[in-house]
Amino acid sequence: MQQQSLVESFNAAIEGFVYVFKSQRNMRLHFLMGLFAVLLGILLNFTYIELIALCITIAFVLFAEMFNTAIEYTVDMVSQEYHPLARIVKDIGAGAVLLSAMTATVVGYILFASRAGIRIEDNIAKIRGSNWNITLIILIIILVIVILSKLILQKGTPLRGGMPSGHTAIAFSIWTIISLLYPNSLVVFLVFVLAFLVARSRISANVHNLMEVFIGALVGVITTVFIFQFLRK
Repeated sequence: MQQQSLVESFNAAIEGFVYVFKSQRNMRLHFLMGLFAVLLGILLNFTYIELIALCITIAFVLFAEMFNTAIEYTVDMVSQEYHPLARIVKDIGAGAVLLSAMTATVVGYILFASRAGIRIEDNIAKIRGSNWNITLIILIIILVIVILSKLILQKGTPLRGGMPSGHTAIAFSIWTIISLLYPNSLVVFLVFVLAFLVARSRISANVHNLMEVFIGALVGVITTVFIFQFLRK
């Protein structure tokens, strides 16, 4: 194989970036969001350290997207037919992109919130005093618990089937939240009926068995009570 010159190497690298930019919608979205974040950081007079941290974070996301695209094309080239390992490799690449995007979100929030004069301590206090924010946090944590449980137990897919039932966990979590916020209310009973119907529908549709639904209800109730009491102290 003939060795490329320095100029040819740069051209190949640029062509690779342009190809991913043109062919991958997520790449275009990440690039435009990153460009907007950098411009906003300049307008807000970010320090050199803050701009460096922001640029490195954005580059990390773009690199992950390009790496994931390269993995997908490589797998498709090597294996034309469906193979479980090929799917796992692609899922790992997509997971790397998701992790980089989540990291960028956290870094961006810290940088821009501090520049806007917003203290994280103040936001935490506001969250603990807002039932809507607490509810959102509870539902997100339950969703994470359900997905991790399914991945660890290797039963079903993250969003369908397996132990425990995510739909049941969410339904009974909502019922528990309403019970804590509005005790001695007819709404509590009606929401319980709805949660019960959701659980029954998962069994009727043969998506979950009775034990998976029962554990899902326990996860929803116990997690909600624990987090609610912890945040409302």
